[in-house]
Amino acid sequence: MTSLLTGLPFRSTTARRTAAGLTFVLCGVTGMSACGKTIQIGDSAPQTASAPAPASSPAAADGRSADNSTLQVVDSTAQEAGLSGNGGTVVGAVLQEEPPKWVQLSAVTSAPLFSPHLININQAALYRFDNDSAQPSLSNCNDDCAVRWPPVTIKQGGNVYLAGVDQKDVGAIRRQDGQVQLTVGGWPVYRFAGDSRPGDLNGQGVGGTWFAAGPTGEKAEQAASTSQ
Repeated sequence: MTSLLTGLPFRSTTARRTAAGLTFVLCGVTGMSACGKTIQIGDSAPQTASAPAPASSPAAADGRSADNSTLQVVDSTAQEAGLSGNGGTVVGAVLQEEPPKWVQLSAVTSAPLFSPHLININQAALYRFDNDSAQPSLSNCNDDCAVRWPPVTIKQGGNVYLAGVDQKDVGAIRRQDGQVQLTVGGWPVYRFAGDSRPGDLNGQGVGGTWFAAGPTGEKAEQAASTSQ
């Protein structure tokens, strides 16, 4: 499994999220006073910011934004930000009882896929569901589906760390149960309960509708098999 950033621990870009309910304000540089894009959580379509947004608030020591009503994209890996552990992200079939305090999205390449795909801080593959919608962002995986395919959720006030993922492709939606789920390229992203070890891709192609998610939300492509 290889990082897209020359094998170094996963990097990213910065952003701020602010809101009446919960909004993403994506910024190019920490502390930047104007942002190019604001995304209202749960809205049917993104809205372009018409006025400068306030500068992003500093990250707390536990990987959460100082403002509990926002999410922030941070221009560093969690490790570079001084964090250790996994922020509360569980592995495999373990129930995610509480959303993580922070999440890391990293793009890597690994067999049997020949195009980049996303992993989390535990190196678990992240997936997208063809029956979801990207425009507008909408999850159609709830109840029993969400047990088998746990959504990538995060606490309000949490930070999102990126590596090989453009900040403009990161968003979030409010799920039916009220939790905040991350999206990439508009597509809600999930883990697969059948993946128990780092690097597992057991969810690839399941039901002809589940595929590893690429860094812009596209389906990661499977390497062509060679016949003898």
